[in-house]
Amino acid sequence: MRIIGAGFGRTGTLSTKAALEALGFGPCYHMLTAFENPDHLRTWDIARRGGKVDWAGIFAGFGATMDWPACDFWEVLAQEYPDAKIILTTRDPESWYESFRETLAPLWHRADSTDPPAPELADYLKLVRHIALDTFGGRLDDRTHVISVFEKHNSRVRSAAPSDRLLVFDVRDGWRPLCEFLGVPVPANAEFPRLNDRTSFRELARRRLAEPDQR
Repeated sequence: MRIIGAGFGRTGTLSTKAALEALGFGPCYHMLTAFENPDHLRTWDIARRGGKVDWAGIFAGFGATMDWPACDFWEVLAQEYPDAKIILTTRDPESWYESFRETLAPLWHRADSTDPPAPELADYLKLVRHIALDTFGGRLDDRTHVISVFEKHNSRVRSAAPSDRLLVFDVRDGWRPLCEFLGVPVPANAEFPRLNDRTSFRELARRRLAEPDQR
């Protein structure tokens, strides 16, 4: 593990994942990775309940992490991998909340539905329910509260992460700060990845969760 992502989802984590992989720091573990591995979902549930986790096992073959669920364990991972660098992806809090409100919040509300989930979705919805409760107290529609959690998390990372290991990164800044931090050249003639905008997210969620198209 060479890169630990400490930023919340909807801060350009999928774009950063693609960038890291293009630079040779992948594969990069992401929420999508967990979704595609039911055994991982159960392991993350154990981690959230304070159980012992085989980090080397869950991250076998991965060179980086981004997004939830790993970002909630960034301090544990920073100790587990003391040579890994830490990237805090971030963005304007108001803009972040609007993106969160239109993408993740509706999906996570589904986790609180009283309707029994399809078996293949049960572990995933259990994971996002825990994130919604543990991170945001379940108050996903409380703008002031959610933004406060976001800002406090970012402040904690800035203050607790060793400065020589930390990059606070806005994907709008593109390749240069990322490459300088990692000590690699900027890719020639390659645009920085721009992935998972709100429309793309809704389409991905619709396909993966078999929801009716509500765009």
